[in-house]
Amino acid sequence: MDCIIAAQRLYTPLQAVERPLVFIADGRIAKFSRRDEEQIPAGAKVVDLEDSILVPGFIDMHIHGGAGHDVMEPAAEALPAVEKLLFRHGVTSYFPTTVTASVDLTLAALERLAGAIEQFEQGRREFSGRARPLGIHLEGPFISHKRPGVHPLKDLLPPTLEMFEKFWQAARGHIKVLTIAPELEGAKEVITEAARRGVCVSMGHSDADTKAAQSGITAGARHATHTFNAMRPLDHREPGILGEALADERLTAEIIADGVHVDPLVVELFLRAKGPDASVLVTDATAATGMPNGKYRLGSLEVDVIDGKCTSNGKLAGSVLTLDQAVRNVIKFAKWDLQQAVRLATVNPARAAGLPANMGTIHPGVAADMVALGASGEVRRTIVQGRLE
Repeated sequence: MDCIIAAQRLYTPLQAVERPLVFIADGRIAKFSRRDEEQIPAGAKVVDLEDSILVPGFIDMHIHGGAGHDVMEPAAEALPAVEKLLFRHGVTSYFPTTVTASVDLTLAALERLAGAIEQFEQGRREFSGRARPLGIHLEGPFISHKRPGVHPLKDLLPPTLEMFEKFWQAARGHIKVLTIAPELEGAKEVITEAARRGVCVSMGHSDADTKAAQSGITAGARHATHTFNAMRPLDHREPGILGEALADERLTAEIIADGVHVDPLVVELFLRAKGPDASVLVTDATAATGMPNGKYRLGSLEVDVIDGKCTSNGKLAGSVLTLDQAVRNVIKFAKWDLQQAVRLATVNPARAAGLPANMGTIHPGVAADMVALGASGEVRRTIVQGRLE
């Protein structure tokens, strides 16, 4: 037994346990119980987190960078810097997210990110004090010229099986999330093939009408990328992709709950529509996250950050949001309690991304990735694979 962690409360997050004991062995959760139900073995190492609330480690399935670094940059110090920042904000695993760039730059970034993922999988990389990458989110280049956001138009490509295969090979099969506009010619074939390979196909950066969105879902899409942003607006006679994202129970949907990308009232309406099972919090964070005002990189783009707002040529360009702040914002914007809000950053992204059963929860057999929170959701301590920093 590595250690036993005690706290005031535990949210799995699907159930609540008062005065829990979590038994950790070989970096995994062996079991958990209430203190009054379990005898602590003599000589066991007990870490008492006192009045903290234990929850699963947060999972960010859409993040471009942080701490002054972008996940696509080649510098050796880039990913470690991003991962240390994430760790401080309760994120124990993440999906490094690309932004549209030239094919050569994208292929090189995919190869580097694949290497980082494989170092973790093969035990060749120390993740103490850092979040770990679980897979790659390929955002672009298969997106709409009408809804590109800040993705450079010159680098957008029509979706083809040949180009998807090039990206897949460069990533050595580690693409786990793909954002695509379903209305594009060739999109249906790519969606079908990506879904067959186990990729979470997400509809986004799209001007799809209802018919095109429904076609994408039929082909295998099961998620929506930063709902409302870079997406055809809702029309009461032609609800389009946004109507499908909000109403179709087959889709999970992510939202950037920073109060900048989406008004707090709309965040509340989104949560009412998708509910506690299908809503996913993401940050869409850039290199500027955790940094002062200034100029930073987003892929091949330069972004300006002033007072928490990232822009490029006047358009929103990612965020400086952290996932723990997104959880607290849900509590503030929608009046949800902490246990409900935590679901949107743990079990929901795990399920949306198609991670193995019970990931994103505190459950026997899963990695001991947890966060100790205060009553209002502030991060007190982050635990990766049972290691307490």
